[in-house]
Amino acid sequence: MKLPFVWDYYSDQPYILKKEDKKRLRKGYTLDFLKLFLTNIIYFPYLLIKFFIIKLKKSSPEVIDKRLFYGVCVNLDKGVAQYELVEELGVESLQMRFFLNDMANIDIYVEFVKGFGDKNILITVIQSREHIEDSKLLRQDIKIVFEKFKDITNEFMIGNAVNRIKWGFVTIEEYLRFYEIVQSVRDEYFKDIKLVGSSIIDFEYHFTIRTLFNHFKIRFDAISSLLYVDRRGSPKNKQYWIFDLNNKIIFLKTILKASYKTEKKIYITETNWPLSGTAPYAPTSEKECVNEEDYSTFMLEYFDITLKNAQIERVYWHQLISAGYGLVDNRNGILRKREAFYAFKRMISENIY
Repeated sequence: MKLPFVWDYYSDQPYILKKEDKKRLRKGYTLDFLKLFLTNIIYFPYLLIKFFIIKLKKSSPEVIDKRLFYGVCVNLDKGVAQYELVEELGVESLQMRFFLNDMANIDIYVEFVKGFGDKNILITVIQSREHIEDSKLLRQDIKIVFEKFKDITNEFMIGNAVNRIKWGFVTIEEYLRFYEIVQSVRDEYFKDIKLVGSSIIDFEYHFTIRTLFNHFKIRFDAISSLLYVDRRGSPKNKQYWIFDLNNKIIFLKTILKASYKTEKKIYITETNWPLSGTAPYAPTSEKECVNEEDYSTFMLEYFDITLKNAQIERVYWHQLISAGYGLVDNRNGILRKREAFYAFKRMISENIY
């Protein structure tokens, strides 16, 4: 990544930007922030009322394909040991990141993901500031990405954590323009490809609302949400007195149903809990971390709540191998399957087979 964006190889995400860098990047974007504010002034109260009305009604549960419901994130840099681990888990849905600033190595990513065989693959296209600013470069490279991966999968998530400036987008308007260009390439050359967005992280639905209520000529084939609840402890715990995980899902579906810019499918593309005693690999401070027993318990609760809610098509656990938050610890070059790995395996076995 180019400065001021710097990648943290311990936690597999960009470092938090300095305040002065954030201020400099946001300069000149007042109109974009105003659009975000006005959109939510108009739609948020209406959607919140609809949420409470839906809560009072008993709706018919949707049919969820359990075989594809359970997913896990894999990474190129974690190596081919993931092939065997995936088979042991029995998981069918996999998500892999591809970085636009690593186009020179795209063939290595292609060969890596082919090694998983006939799994259901979601490719997450990770933005770079260069591609956000240069529409010609974006058109050129996204066409190559689609061409390279199209025989492996037809599902691509466009962008990641787009409401976090450290990932490259300064405003939601930038993301919408970015997505619009990607969609235009899809529409022109790859009509069978499905595009997933808008990749909002955490319970920040005012950003989701802006991505679904706007004048851009875009449409999402599925909505992705990086729906972390780790700072609350158990997914049964509430935020703002009302919103436990179940209610967050219902509110998200409420927003989707009111928009014409998306199919009504939701993928939770990231969630996990940071693990105690794993600094600097944990992405948060020790205060938010949990022990391995609670990690396993909360994971099972998360999947159970989400499956019973019957509004979510897939949940991808982030991720298979990571010292700070994965199912497998890889410190010191040794792969150690955590208790949660075996719990994940049992969960799939009991619910699918």
